[in-house]
Amino acid sequence: MSQIPFRISATDGAARVGELEFPRGEIRTPAFMPVGTAATVKAMYPEQVRETGADVVLGNVYHLMLRPGAERVAALGGLHHFMRWPRPILTDSGGFQVMSLAALRKLDRDGVTFRSHVDGSQHRLTPERSVEIQRLLGSDVTMQLDECVRLPATPEEVERAMLLSLDWAERSKAAFGAPEGRALFGIVQGGDVAELRKRSARGLVRLGFDGYAIGGLAVGEPQDTMLAMLDETVPELPADRPRYLMGVGAPDDLLKAIARGVDMFDCVMPTRAGRHGQAYTRFGRINLKNARHADDPRPLDEESDCPALRDYSRAYLHHLVRSGEILGMMLLTWANLATYQALMAGARAAIAEGRFEAYAAAASVGREPQEG
Repeated sequence: MSQIPFRISATDGAARVGELEFPRGEIRTPAFMPVGTAATVKAMYPEQVRETGADVVLGNVYHLMLRPGAERVAALGGLHHFMRWPRPILTDSGGFQVMSLAALRKLDRDGVTFRSHVDGSQHRLTPERSVEIQRLLGSDVTMQLDECVRLPATPEEVERAMLLSLDWAERSKAAFGAPEGRALFGIVQGGDVAELRKRSARGLVRLGFDGYAIGGLAVGEPQDTMLAMLDETVPELPADRPRYLMGVGAPDDLLKAIARGVDMFDCVMPTRAGRHGQAYTRFGRINLKNARHADDPRPLDEESDCPALRDYSRAYLHHLVRSGEILGMMLLTWANLATYQALMAGARAAIAEGRFEAYAAAASVGREPQEG
């Protein structure tokens, strides 16, 4: 039995509204977690992130291990104090970098050896060390170390990585123990092979985790394949525990995953887009680089509660983006995170009121608007 309460208050089909409760605060689900890879959500103050409606942010073991170092963060009071974020933090185990930095690492059954992309220094990451780093950081949700393979991949390669991830899940659980007020999530792997996904999920459920993540999707496969893998995987996971789809962040992907019973998401998409002149709004996605915005006095959304969406003209935002001004990156990142959190709040309300299907069909976030 998990020590972390997860209460589901409403369902609409497979979609559900819930609350994951930690000593540092609750995470309302469905939840989008802004990515704070290196102890910061890029171009945002922590207070702004919270004001958008975020209950939790994500940090990354690999990057924090390299700098400033987990032991240093622990000596300085832990990650929450270090980055001035008093609410829950989920830390990614470093498993994604096993894939994304393949040229800089050597993998074996015991773990993975990295050569730092910063200074070339060598670092060793095992399931036990990953858990230890996350303990030193003080994260509320610890993720097991896993191996994520980029798709397409052969079934044999996918199966090898899935079995290795299951072995690492067992080692991660043994290393984690049963600390009060903290959670450990296992990660389902299996690529685009339905039977491997089921085997992975069943193996993790036998081990027993506080929550279950679905990894290795949105790594090169089309959306239809991702959704098919969710259809195969989600029914294998316990209904009374949170389900987390890792690294998936296109608004349409989020809504379709929520409809299939997924509770938590993270992605760099809204923050990265904001730094490159792209605004997500409830009307659709707007490229502020385009010259047609140069004389447009309208804000992105005059009815929004977010100042970045409501108070600055498209002409000014266009000017900032075209001039390479830092303020443009800050305002568009703020706007995008506010839009994503509004999408999640709207989903929670729609599920509670039994109208999620209509809500998802009507949502235009992420699509190109007809005009503007």
